Amino acid sequence: MASQPALSSFIWAVADLLRGDYKQSDYGKVILPFTVLRRLDCVLDSTKPAVLAELAAKEKLGVNPAPFLSRITGRQFFNASPLDLKKLLGDPTHVATNLFAYIQGFSPEVRDIFEHFEFQTQIERLSKAGLLYQVTEKFCQIDLHPDKVSNADMGTVFEELIRKFAELSNETAGEHFTPREVIRLMVNLLFVEDDEVLAKPGVVRTLYDPTAGTGGMLSVAGEYLHEHNPKASLAVYGQELNPESYAICKADMLIKGQDVANIVFGNTLSDDGHPTKTFDYMLSNPPFGVEWKKVEREVRKEHQDKGFAGRFGPGLPRVSDGSMLFLLHLISKMRPATEGGSRFGIVLNGSPLFTGGAGSGESEIRRYVLENDLLESIVGLPTDMFYNTGIATYVWILSNRKPAARKGKVQLIDASGMWQKMRKSLGSKRKELSDAHIDRITRLFGHFEEASDHDADGSARPISRIFDNEDFGYHSITVERPLRGEDGKVVLGQKGKQKGKPQPDISLRDTENVPYKDDMAEYFKREVLPHAPDAWIDPDKTRVGYEIPFNRHFYVFKPPRPLAEIDADLKASTDRILEMIKGLSA
Repeated sequence: MASQPALSSFIWAVADLLRGDYKQSDYGKVILPFTVLRRLDCVLDSTKPAVLAELAAKEKLGVNPAPFLSRITGRQFFNASPLDLKKLLGDPTHVATNLFAYIQGFSPEVRDIFEHFEFQTQIERLSKAGLLYQVTEKFCQIDLHPDKVSNADMGTVFEELIRKFAELSNETAGEHFTPREVIRLMVNLLFVEDDEVLAKPGVVRTLYDPTAGTGGMLSVAGEYLHEHNPKASLAVYGQELNPESYAICKADMLIKGQDVANIVFGNTLSDDGHPTKTFDYMLSNPPFGVEWKKVEREVRKEHQDKGFAGRFGPGLPRVSDGSMLFLLHLISKMRPATEGGSRFGIVLNGSPLFTGGAGSGESEIRRYVLENDLLESIVGLPTDMFYNTGIATYVWILSNRKPAARKGKVQLIDASGMWQKMRKSLGSKRKELSDAHIDRITRLFGHFEEASDHDADGSARPISRIFDNEDFGYHSITVERPLRGEDGKVVLGQKGKQKGKPQPDISLRDTENVPYKDDMAEYFKREVLPHAPDAWIDPDKTRVGYEIPFNRHFYVFKPPRPLAEIDADLKASTDRILEMIKGLSA
């Protein structure tokens, strides 16, 4: 069996042929579609003679051969051309024409994959450069049949190639995929409470990823379910915006026997590819901190015209970061609780936790999530976990079918200290989760209880905490102080509702955030009046806000060392410096 590194380095060797005629950043345009083509070529190899015989028989009868050919290949696809890659090499002068003909011989789903790769352009370009025969010959030397290279290994090879090509062209590879161990953790958290249901034979569940990339999340979830229950079946759905990633995802799903009509090309936010569907499970790693200006018109229109009947009812985040739009999109795709409900996991950066004050789009989205009791848990991951960014990231787990114990509660898990150093960094990714880390986080989540670790000095550091939904809510109150004239007297209103009332001094206006569980009047009496006895609250300006100050809930105060100790240290350092200076001037 070809090992995955050997396979990647073989494919990489093809790049040597392209050097000079192709810019490094364009290698992927040749290598990715050729890898897919060779994979499909190997998959169909053994049934080729039977397919051609069946094709001839059905054409004689004037019957549409397509369904019969799929039955013979045992796949949802076939190739009706008498050619394959090895045969093409037998006619070196017509490789380009024959390669076109071979690709045209595939069933429509496969032709769509090569159209998204814009493979025709590359064939012409390779042909002009006199490289087409050599590249085709090179790919014929490697056996990519699933018996030799498993689907999981193939997926990893694609991810590795995409990451390398992205590095060469300085693109952000993180747009394409999520580290496998992060997906495994998310899949564990998604399925852990449903193990009994999933163990029943004949169970069919749906899984959806609105930012499918090359299909990594869908694949790992499928593998997990198959390991735990070979009789359960997972129907996967996805949408992807990058044409190359979409083509790879679709090819991968095709070989795995998934219905590729469920993988849609396009922008999920402006053009939902599954407008009427809801799902049992969902996973997503949307791009972080990427603005949504391109789709602003469509998104605002849906928000204004459809309100809560559309996807973006609760509110819109600022244009500079669209990740919370994906959160809302996923909420709209949850199977209704009355039909069994849904659970999903989404990777977000820190800003959706706290960006935006009371009444802002972000705060309103958090409010919707918490007031509808959808948030089960947030897991804080270590930094340096992703290929294209070193920032801290968080996995949110949402469900509309919370177990009784979780109702009205949110569990925060701080896994930022659970990591091992990678032997070799990949882009910004220097850390990874070990199997033991994944098990530990999954257990913390599954047991749903508070837990602490002990530092080297023996002090306890919380790693799992449980809160009420209301703990994250607050009232933002506007505190007014009276306007005073030059004589120091309070200025009173002259007419209407304001007649005889003190007028506010805008320059002294202040806002205070009062925790939801506090009584506003009590808070005001306790925190404001002692400092400003003439202040009052303007009730018309009171707003409800929500934020999740994750790190604050795990902060452990370490008292500073005694002053005498610090003084002694400083004196020792100063003495040492004086000695060195003496030595220099000696």
